Amino acid sequence: MAAITMKNIVKQYGDGFPAVNDVTLDVQDGEFMILVGPSGCGKSTLLRMIVGLEDITSGEMRIADRVVNRIAPRERNLSMVFQNYALYPHLTVYENIAFPLRLAKTPGDEVERRVKDTAELLELTEHLQRKPANLSGGQRQRVAMGRAIVRQADAFLFDEPLSNLDAKLRGQMRTEISRLQRRLGVTTVYVTHDQTEAMTLGDRVAVLRKGVLQQVGSPRELYEQPSNLFVAGFIGSPSMNFLPATVQDGHLETPLGRFEMDARKAAAVAGRSVVLVGIRPEDFEDASLISDEKRARGTIARAHVDVTEWLGNEQYAYVPYDAPEDLAAQLRDLSRELDSDQLRTQAVVALDAASLINAGEDAELWIDTGKAHIFDPASGENLTRDEERVAELGRRADRARAAQRRAQQREEPGAPTVAAAATGATGGAGEGADAESGSD
Repeated sequence: MAAITMKNIVKQYGDGFPAVNDVTLDVQDGEFMILVGPSGCGKSTLLRMIVGLEDITSGEMRIADRVVNRIAPRERNLSMVFQNYALYPHLTVYENIAFPLRLAKTPGDEVERRVKDTAELLELTEHLQRKPANLSGGQRQRVAMGRAIVRQADAFLFDEPLSNLDAKLRGQMRTEISRLQRRLGVTTVYVTHDQTEAMTLGDRVAVLRKGVLQQVGSPRELYEQPSNLFVAGFIGSPSMNFLPATVQDGHLETPLGRFEMDARKAAAVAGRSVVLVGIRPEDFEDASLISDEKRARGTIARAHVDVTEWLGNEQYAYVPYDAPEDLAAQLRDLSRELDSDQLRTQAVVALDAASLINAGEDAELWIDTGKAHIFDPASGENLTRDEERVAELGRRADRARAAQRRAQQREEPGAPTVAAAATGATGGAGEGADAESGSD
């Protein structure tokens, strides 16, 4: 295992476009790091620079104690799993998993032992003599993972490995990847555009936008304390609602009514006349279902409900609102960048499934204004980010990760031995060539 350290990494193509722009990021030894962002944000390019499939224009890439900028992929001792599996169709499952060991000229009895241990780890034992064409998508992905873990790699790299699977299988494979990573304890960098994967898999998540690193933190930190408008809109499903607001005498006037501010938030917006207020869908509720005690902790807004979606266990309502044209245009641009491409300014409201609010009605909605974020419309900065809460969430995430790994070791005392057998003791010549063959 090894830490991966990136310092001021830049990837600039011939036309001068910086696909990755001045990224500095530390991936700790044994950590599960997620690189997430919309299409074209530079996350896959950054992953390919780690493995050596893309040259680094400037900056320093360090794996363990070694600078690897000019070291060939095969010499970096990394294992990569691709989106399209990159399996050899003419080889059996056994030979696909054994491939990097064959390239490294590993003795036959050692190959046999490690492939069988890896197959057992991934529940592929009964499929070892089958060809990839005869496997399901999930089984093929497990074969690709087996080929990655069969050798002693310093880190695993995943490039959107679940994007070709259906929704149910993606959920199952997320669980398997998470369990496997914690069992083996190998440093892992995982690229995805799916924020659900990012929130459920990673120890920490790095959000990229147009090649620039926006924020790095635990999933809870990104959700509760986003650093800017982009992160707030990208993390969470449905996305955070953004309402234009004017600052007036210690409160905010929004299209959904008046939001009171505490002293900290009032100080943060002092001297400003117009801001954007961010409020998550789950911070709304049907006012008729709120207790008097809870009602006092928020505000009641009367709004016209355009559309409702009742899903049995939950319900969503859509509330259109008017916004100044400049802010409406900014919100539309942000929506397009986040791949949601809304046609109008509207708030998405999560309601209890018991709510009887219907489409086309005016309804009373309760809003938990204490959870609202306030953003600078020009820079996108979160003006009300609570740095004390950020530090607390970071400490809690570190403790939780350490406790989880200790529990895993207690529950599976044989796991390190299995991992050692699966990842073996060979050096890493073959996998770089294998990674290159799957990159087309």
